[in-house]
Amino acid sequence: MLRKNVRVLQQLFSPSVQHTLDLAGIFVFAISGALLAVRKNFDVFGIAVLAEVTALGGGLFRDVIIGAVPPAAFTDLGYFLTPLFAALLVFFLHPQVERIQAGVNVFDAAGLGLFCVAGTTKAYEYGLSLTASACLGLATAVGGGVLRDVLANEVPSLLRWDRDLYAVPAMVGATLVALCIRYDVLNPFTSGLAALTAFVLRLLALRFHWRAPRAWNRRSTVREEQSPS
Repeated sequence: MLRKNVRVLQQLFSPSVQHTLDLAGIFVFAISGALLAVRKNFDVFGIAVLAEVTALGGGLFRDVIIGAVPPAAFTDLGYFLTPLFAALLVFFLHPQVERIQAGVNVFDAAGLGLFCVAGTTKAYEYGLSLTASACLGLATAVGGGVLRDVLANEVPSLLRWDRDLYAVPAMVGATLVALCIRYDVLNPFTSGLAALTAFVLRLLALRFHWRAPRAWNRRSTVREEQSPS
């Protein structure tokens, strides 16, 4: 009964609209990867690789874990070409893209909300438990960013205290979806509310610089790095 209710998400949008939303989220994530590559002084190949990894890494990880193979990134040309288009845009217009970083952050937050919901529901459809589904929903939303930072030789942003909350909003969104499934109230409205909650939390974290607490009575000698403005 619960798994049947997961399919209500498919009634919210037509397949073409769902595909468009996926591509929009992929595009924005790819922009963030390409921008980091430019800041790291990567060449055009490096820019393209970071764009692809950031955009598709989380979804690929989820699909491999749940056995949804081959992943959509390898069966839909649009999933592969969209990050390349974003990389090309950043390659030629990165000063202009940097200037609209605030707008990119808004769309990135929207992608975070959509992907944590979609990742959780897809994992549950493939037979995972609610807890495991929520974890994969989180991985779908933030996995690409982790791979991006590792390839760029940086500590992943979601592990750094000096960065605004990113994983926590996705975790909240995925948990809300899992709770909706558990209590048999998953529908287009509640799933949209979960995505909206993650979206708003991320925007508030950016606006007020919310950060996770560090260890109690910490005595670290590691120098703190300042987040870029």
